[in-house]
Amino acid sequence: MKRIFLFVATNIAVLFVLSISASILIRVLGIQEMPGGLNLQSLVIFAAVIGFGGSFISLAMSKWMAKRATGATVIEQPRNSTEQWLFDTVRRLAKQAGIGMPEVAVYEASDVNAFATGMRRDSALVAVSTGLLNAMDKDEAEAVLGHEITHVSNGDMVTLALIQGVLNTFVIVLSRVVGYFVDRVLLKNDRDSGGIGFFVSSLVAQIVLGVLASMIVMWFSRQREFRADAGGAKLAGRDKMIAALERLKAMHEPAQLPDQMAAFGISGAPAGGFKRLFMSHPPLDERIAALKQAR
Repeated sequence: MKRIFLFVATNIAVLFVLSISASILIRVLGIQEMPGGLNLQSLVIFAAVIGFGGSFISLAMSKWMAKRATGATVIEQPRNSTEQWLFDTVRRLAKQAGIGMPEVAVYEASDVNAFATGMRRDSALVAVSTGLLNAMDKDEAEAVLGHEITHVSNGDMVTLALIQGVLNTFVIVLSRVVGYFVDRVLLKNDRDSGGIGFFVSSLVAQIVLGVLASMIVMWFSRQREFRADAGGAKLAGRDKMIAALERLKAMHEPAQLPDQMAAFGISGAPAGGFKRLFMSHPPLDERIAALKQAR
């Protein structure tokens, strides 16, 4: 319930900020309410503020959200040998990758997982589950940490936010254009306030386009996992990275990260067929094969 409350509260806060921004933008640009006037230039600017605003506000809050959604405890001062090893290993890998020292955290979970998030390369968060620390040896855990550090050094969180922002913008614009076309051209409505056709067709178009946009985002997410695996292999060693992925495969446990953090984890839930299009991570067999084939 705590995770659900935090997720809902965060999204309400984001929507509140965006609503205020949108209202100010409408007054400054003089944007007319759709579909009374279709000003594409103003609509694109409006959609970009909404699309990129939501994406980057979420990114800016990602560390805060991650800590509270998972209950992660940041290691300020290592309390035992395991935390000391974890802290020192992240520091060493971060130095190898040329990034600032991330915050290091541990969260209570039985599944074997880890994630990295944050708005800046030099101010990120790397967190691992207690399940990972219990199930993996140090070589395997080091490879997972290398994988997460690579996500940070590659700027994957920012890139994902940019892609999401672009797609959000297209979804908003195209759904309004579809609504305008249905209302004005097909239904011949000439009322400035627009008819039910505009609102229904815009909503349907936004849902359909949103699903297609999610497929693109998940495709990018899968590609960045291959790159992060390669980076983890470079930082910790290819054999260690392969061993870590094989350990994940042997566990046969779906990831238990909250939905908003799933794409940032080391592993994701398995899927096949049509569901594959919505996978944030490639199948482990494919990731292992890619590492074995790499030179």
